[in-house]
Amino acid sequence: MDLTESFLTAFGSLATNKMRAILTMLGVIIGVGSVIALLSVGNGVNATITGEIQSIGSNLVMILPDREKSGGYPSLSTEDVEAIADPFYAPAVRAVATEVQGNQQVQYGGEDVRVTVAGVTANYFQVRNMEVVLGSGLTEEDLVTRARVAVLGSSVVEDLFSADQLPVGEEIKIAGVKYRVVGTLEEAGGFGMSQDNQVFIPLSTAQARLYSGRTRDGDRAVNVIYAEAVAENRVEEAQSQIEEVLRERHGIAYQADDDFRIVKQSEILDVVNVITGTMTIFLGAIAGISLLVGGIGIMNIMLVSVTERTREIGIRKAVGALKRDILVQFLIESLVVSLVGGALGITLGIAGSALVGNLSADLIPVVEVGDVLLSFGFAAAVGLVFGIYPAWRAASLRPIEALRYE
Repeated sequence: MDLTESFLTAFGSLATNKMRAILTMLGVIIGVGSVIALLSVGNGVNATITGEIQSIGSNLVMILPDREKSGGYPSLSTEDVEAIADPFYAPAVRAVATEVQGNQQVQYGGEDVRVTVAGVTANYFQVRNMEVVLGSGLTEEDLVTRARVAVLGSSVVEDLFSADQLPVGEEIKIAGVKYRVVGTLEEAGGFGMSQDNQVFIPLSTAQARLYSGRTRDGDRAVNVIYAEAVAENRVEEAQSQIEEVLRERHGIAYQADDDFRIVKQSEILDVVNVITGTMTIFLGAIAGISLLVGGIGIMNIMLVSVTERTREIGIRKAVGALKRDILVQFLIESLVVSLVGGALGITLGIAGSALVGNLSADLIPVVEVGDVLLSFGFAAAVGLVFGIYPAWRAASLRPIEALRYE
């Protein structure tokens, strides 16, 4: 019997028991669909987070305080920002921005929300690649005069103002004090503490009115410093210069630990890729369990089929069918079940991914060809592996005993 005839025989046998064949395929369909859907969600999460990090610029480094090394005090100050921005000390650094932040009550009319209020430098939006879509950003004059002005993230605008209302020029209250809205930011979307859920005011205003933290030396503290290197290939050089400037300013002795941490974008991306990659594998492994369950279902039904068709097997052997012919026939039947189930599962998985994408504006699932082929191949392997024993059992039946079976 050639392969074509074997496939036709397999399809004919499955068509005889349609409902049983469909129920057998169900485990494979759900398994393959789950694998594709979950892997696509994992890929989408990875792509979204990576895109957010890359959007801030490939030549940006962040300097964070290390309170443990500084005795519990904030270790970064506005004076540190000025020193890093000096081209004499750090010529590889093009621009420096900073912020100090915390949660505050923000009010407008009858609306009241609690969001992150950040005091920032005038060039903060340019360094962080944030776009002001209405009004203007903050100016150096705002910082010098400690102006009570604010730039709002898109989500804050939605929470405080009606859809047909222009926020620019209106007055809001932050911690009970009035601030004039001078601009709004483009919607960024994404996960975590997005710019959409923040209000930005001048750094000097924030330090004078909201955040009075000081370093051990009495300088005004900041939460984080963003330094932009003059070019992507000079990030390492900029990092070395920043380290040298801060160690000298903080009086850190030779070989002593720094009281700050410098994080490059590439390091953040590496950590994110490891975390999301592990998460994606974990999700795929969980979904793969249902494929194994589907394989057990295939083996169970094929064993039932062997029992039901014992007399048929005996007749075929009596008229000259070889052991390998019987073996191939039942293996192909098992393979057909898994392949058809796999094909339907791929359709289900892609549809499920699209559904998840429609439910979340921030997440776009990514269905990769490699994941589809892997799922389909795994389904085929499950059909073969779990079909071997029933096929071997059918092929091993003795013709005389099979013909006697009722």
